[in-house]
Amino acid sequence: MSKKEFFREVVSFIFTFLCVFAVFWAVKTYVIEPFQVKGHSMDYTLADGERVLMTKQQKLERFDIVVLKAPDDPGKLYIKRIIGMPGDSIQVKDDQLYVNGVATPEPYLAKKQAEYGPEFTNNFSLQEVAFQDKVPQGKYFVMGDNRQNSLDSRRLGFIDQSEIKGEAVAIYWPFNKLGLLDKYKLDDHGQIVPQ
Repeated sequence: MSKKEFFREVVSFIFTFLCVFAVFWAVKTYVIEPFQVKGHSMDYTLADGERVLMTKQQKLERFDIVVLKAPDDPGKLYIKRIIGMPGDSIQVKDDQLYVNGVATPEPYLAKKQAEYGPEFTNNFSLQEVAFQDKVPQGKYFVMGDNRQNSLDSRRLGFIDQSEIKGEAVAIYWPFNKLGLLDKYKLDDHGQIVPQ
């Protein structure tokens, strides 16, 4: 191989490497990113140490599981579920979630709730925890699924949309839990149904 051919091969390799790196960086920055769950605030939907993929640039919806910048600890990330959208009123009374005054079941809590019995989610209203009647525009009210062990909007207040890094959509580790996370939505009667 001549020096010219060798040089061409080296340049080709470097160019290919840079292109692959650029694509990887763009995907990680703008499309999808891995995240490791730390703590027990999302038990049993997500457990400590599990790894998820989060998508970015998503339209956020009620009951999405999101990764967000910790309001109380810069540099740290939390994973929580969106309960209140902009304009919503949120209340829990006698372990029942009310979204805009409508009783809304939370099937994703069933297994953990069974361990605690009544009063799994302590009573509260938005006025009591956030001093407002509705979730402001551009903000969200989030809670962990393990309501007895979650630092969330009940203490941290509303989460600004700009603080949400992405939506957790799939578990990729451990392999025995590999798969998409369940998604829920409210139907026309205010009942929660799988998407």
